[in-house]
Amino acid sequence: MAETRPETHGPHGDNPRGLHFLADLASTVREDPDASAADLQALLERHGGPPFRLTEADARELREATAPVIAILDTDDPDRAAEAINALLDRHPARPRLVRLPGRPWSLHTRAPADAGLTHWLLSTAALALGLWLSERGTCAWGRCAAPDCHRYFIDTGRRTPQRYCTPRCATRVRVAAHRAQRAAGPEESSGAASR
Repeated sequence: MAETRPETHGPHGDNPRGLHFLADLASTVREDPDASAADLQALLERHGGPPFRLTEADARELREATAPVIAILDTDDPDRAAEAINALLDRHPARPRLVRLPGRPWSLHTRAPADAGLTHWLLSTAALALGLWLSERGTCAWGRCAAPDCHRYFIDTGRRTPQRYCTPRCATRVRVAAHRAQRAAGPEESSGAASR
């Protein structure tokens, strides 16, 4: 098993420690519990590796191994998240090492033992990445999109207000729908509601 090669752009960048890969994987498996090997292979490739080919048996193992990641991403309590992450680290210890990918600065990755399978790779990588993110941010800086028709997972990289939507597009759709609903209610209802 090769070491992970997620695209990483620094702790506050576009893809902190490959966490967007974990959010994308969790969203994919949650939306399609039978996601095919081809679908999961494409997801791995979009996020930069690791460089191995998935069989349908691998895809099944990866889908099953994603369940603890989903449970953590559904948690907004830092203490419960820390307990779940520590339990993963106990069962699937991470072997961190500094790696320098071409054209990038040194970054921390996990290296799986030669005989480790996909489950160990995914869960040790997830535990290390989520644990570092939780300890750095001091809170569960992740969540599920609040848009009524979405529910995809996201990693909150902002600093001011907690993120509620997976993309600006979802946030805009919700704002536009609320604005239209307010306009449809008419000025009398709006002013009546405002005075309450």
